[in-house]
Amino acid sequence: MKQDIIIAGVGGQGILSIAFVLVNSAMLKGLNSKQSEVHGMSQRGGPVFAYVRISDETIYSDLIPTGEADMIIGLEAMESLRYAQFLKKGGNLIVDHHYILVNGYDKTTIDAAIEQYPRHIWVNARQIAHEVGNPLTANMVMMGASSPLLSIEETLLKDSIRTLFARKSEDIITMNLAAFDRGAELGKRFMDKAK
Repeated sequence: MKQDIIIAGVGGQGILSIAFVLVNSAMLKGLNSKQSEVHGMSQRGGPVFAYVRISDETIYSDLIPTGEADMIIGLEAMESLRYAQFLKKGGNLIVDHHYILVNGYDKTTIDAAIEQYPRHIWVNARQIAHEVGNPLTANMVMMGASSPLLSIEETLLKDSIRTLFARKSEDIITMNLAAFDRGAELGKRFMDKAK
């Protein structure tokens, strides 16, 4: 078993929180994992990405070669496309339908480029996060949307979310778990359609 995942977005979106949930859950399952991230100008809304590699065998590098990623979790649409060349054939592209870094690109053009990937899921993570009660939970919506595509049980992912927010109030933990559940519903519907 091996899964290579890229999480892409901009500073402040919680990319490293998703990476923590993945790596911690892999550890709970007894799997090997490696993580690498680039923060860029993260405090100014600049690009941030993380590589997460999970395997039941030894992992020798934390980098994912071009064309080898099983999944890209994109918290910003344009940033999702920036890493699309890393996606392997048949890989999954999970994209928050939210734009921050358009920079002269037409949203219709970005949408059309993402639609070219046969296994893509559009997620309105920001809207769902607002419905859950906190816009900062959009990253956990995306974590949930990717969960049915992972080789890690949902219970372990939720345990890692609890660990991540253990220093926060119980309300924050509950909201993040609710956001995860709403995202997981979308991911499960995608899996049902893909069968």
